[in-house]
Amino acid sequence: MRASFVFSEVITGLRRNVTMTIAMILTTAISLGLLGGGLLVVRLIDKMQTLYSDKVEVSVYLTNDVSANDKNCSQQPCAGLRDELTQTSGVESVTFENRDQAYARFKQIFSSQPELIKLARPEALPASFHVKLTDQSRSDVIIKAFTGKPGVRSVDDQGQFLNRFFDVLNGVRNATFAVALVQALAALLLISNTIQVSAYTRRTEVGIMRLVGATRWYTQLPFLLEAVVAGLIGSVLAVVLLVVAKIAFLDKVLQAPIQSGVIPELGMLDIVYVSPWLFLVAAAISAFTGYVTLRLYVRL
Repeated sequence: MRASFVFSEVITGLRRNVTMTIAMILTTAISLGLLGGGLLVVRLIDKMQTLYSDKVEVSVYLTNDVSANDKNCSQQPCAGLRDELTQTSGVESVTFENRDQAYARFKQIFSSQPELIKLARPEALPASFHVKLTDQSRSDVIIKAFTGKPGVRSVDDQGQFLNRFFDVLNGVRNATFAVALVQALAALLLISNTIQVSAYTRRTEVGIMRLVGATRWYTQLPFLLEAVVAGLIGSVLAVVLLVVAKIAFLDKVLQAPIQSGVIPELGMLDIVYVSPWLFLVAAAISAFTGYVTLRLYVRL
C-alpha cells in the first residue's frame, strides 16, 4: 500500500468537501471544548477537596456582648464554652478568634476588593471558635450540643457549605457534559454525512480501483483517515479554545477568590492534563463513526 497515495487522497477529500469539513471540525471542536470544560471542573473539584479535606471546621459564633467584652476569652461564658468544646469527644483542636482577628482575616481574604473592605467594620464580625474534628461526620454532634447555649449566636458546619458548593460544581459539570453529548451527536452525524458525500463523489475512481484488484480496506482507508484528521484538527482547536477561555474569562472572573486562596487556580498544566483525552476521544469517535458508516451505508 502506497502511503503517498493514501495521504494524497485524504487531502483531496478534505479539500473537495471543504464546507462540510469545516462544519465538522467546528462542531467537533465545540463538543470537545465542552468536554474539556467538564474535565477541568472535575479537576477543580478534586483540587478543592484536597485543599479543604483537612481544613473543614465547625464554627461556633458568639453573641455580640461576648464578642465585644471578652477579647481574650477569659471570662464566662466564653471560657466555659471553650473548655466544654475541648472536652467533647471527636474534637481535635479548638481555636478562639476575637473580633479584631476576624476582621484582619476578612481583610486578608478580600484584599483584592478594597471597596468591600471599606464597607465592613470589626463590630459586624462576631468572635468565634473554630473547631477541628477528627471525624467530619460528627459535626452534627457539635451543632446539636452547642446551638442555643448561653453566649452562642449560631453554629455553622463548613462541611455543609462545601457540600452545597460541590453540588453546584457537579451540576455545572453535568450540564456541560450534557451539552457536549448533544454536540457530539451532531458531530457524529456530520462525520457520517461527510464520508458518504466524499465516497459518492469518488465512486467512479474507487470502482476502477476495485476492478484492478484493490482491497476493500485499501479503498476505505482514505475516508477513515479524513474523518480522523478532521477530528484531530477539531481537538487541537478545542484545546486552543480552552486556553483562550482560561486567559480571557476564568482568570479574570476568579481572580479575587484565587488570590485569597478560596479557590485553587486552574493552570495551563491542567489543560495539558486533559488535552490527551480530547485527542484520544476525537480520534476514537471519528474512526469508529467512519468505519460504521462505510460498513453500513457505503459500498466500496
